[in-house]
Amino acid sequence: MTVTDRRPAAVPDEDLAEVRPSRRMILLLALTCGVAVGNIYFPQAISPSVAAGLHIGAGSAALVVTATQFGYAAGIFLLVPLGDRLPHRGLVVALLGLTGTGLLGASAAPALPPLAGASALIGLATVVAPIIGPMAAGLVPEDRRGVVSGTLLSGSIGGMLLSRTMGGALGEWLGWRAPYLLAAALSLTLAAVLARTLPRTSPPSGQRYPALLSASLRLLRDEPELRRSCFYQATIFAGFSAVWTGVALLLTGPAYGLSIRAVGALALVNAGTMVCTPIAGRLADRHGPDAVNLVCMVGVIVSALVLAGGARGGTAGLTALVLGSLLLDVAMQSGMVANQVRNYALRPEARSRVNTAYMTCAYLGGSVGSWLGARAYGRFGWWGVCGLAALLAVLALVRHVAAPRTRGSGRGDGVEGSKRPTMSTAGHPAEVRFDVPEDRDR
Repeated sequence: MTVTDRRPAAVPDEDLAEVRPSRRMILLLALTCGVAVGNIYFPQAISPSVAAGLHIGAGSAALVVTATQFGYAAGIFLLVPLGDRLPHRGLVVALLGLTGTGLLGASAAPALPPLAGASALIGLATVVAPIIGPMAAGLVPEDRRGVVSGTLLSGSIGGMLLSRTMGGALGEWLGWRAPYLLAAALSLTLAAVLARTLPRTSPPSGQRYPALLSASLRLLRDEPELRRSCFYQATIFAGFSAVWTGVALLLTGPAYGLSIRAVGALALVNAGTMVCTPIAGRLADRHGPDAVNLVCMVGVIVSALVLAGGARGGTAGLTALVLGSLLLDVAMQSGMVANQVRNYALRPEARSRVNTAYMTCAYLGGSVGSWLGARAYGRFGWWGVCGLAALLAVLALVRHVAAPRTRGSGRGDGVEGSKRPTMSTAGHPAEVRFDVPEDRDR
């Protein structure tokens, strides 16, 4: 039988060099991640413009943001597992095209209901980043997965930060429809570029769609290292979300009396995180993800102590907020890179399903953290928010210290069923075929 029938085949090490994606391709994928993730966050910056443009209340306009985020959570669970079942090129291009269509529909929406519906579609389809991550991990050797994951995450961080700033500025200048038109143009352009440049891959799984959806739950049950990564990210991301929920209340409250734009400016200061995540990836490749996780958890605790100084107000308080939030961002994002390195070593034939379980847990943790952060601020003030972030990091640290080290906890050595990509001997010269063992869940 041929390779595409998914029978295991030996792959010489020298074949790896033939399929390593170029640095230009990795940067293009990072840009794609940034554009896709930015579609989730720029509606937050233009919500007041939407309210004014459609003559609705601010609370009603916030439904646009909620619909986008709800659609994104649904897309992670419903669509990301397809990365193990469908060729990546077609899937990524189709999702970018669908996202662009939704953005065009949102830009032409005459009222709130169609805008909210288009926003839900945008969130559902803009899940390209968690599909690209596992795909890229399958195209590079194990000792480069960390740096590649860090580079892709830098793109996502850039999209998150810049989309808020640019979306707000463009919405204020040209109206709330302009950011949607720009985002649509970016998504559709990337779809056209990737349709010609993205390597074609053979899907590693032949499972039916219902089995793919249930596989993420089974992986959580069967893989203790995945549960460990999920716990780490859920707790740390919960603290991160609590801080960013509380800091908006702090800066616009009596201690500072600033506008909501100050929150966006503070987020933009943390663009330095984009430089740090590739470094974290290299360290995870060299020393293993556990060592990076440990440093990041301690970093979150230290950041909470620094952030607590923001309660003083004035220049000293703003300085504490800038330094503390920067340290928090670096620690949270670097920890995510370490967790992804651990996760990608577990089930090479099911990386998208592993990522689905991981990202779902992370966003559930973030949602709970936002809820807890608002309540902690209302009852205990800024000190309560910082204490909550520190407590959540301590829980992760205790779990980390007590965790038994099993497979995948280090560099991913010795993982059974490891797969490596090879060039196809027929068809398109850029086509990539994967030699993989039979999907164990088929």
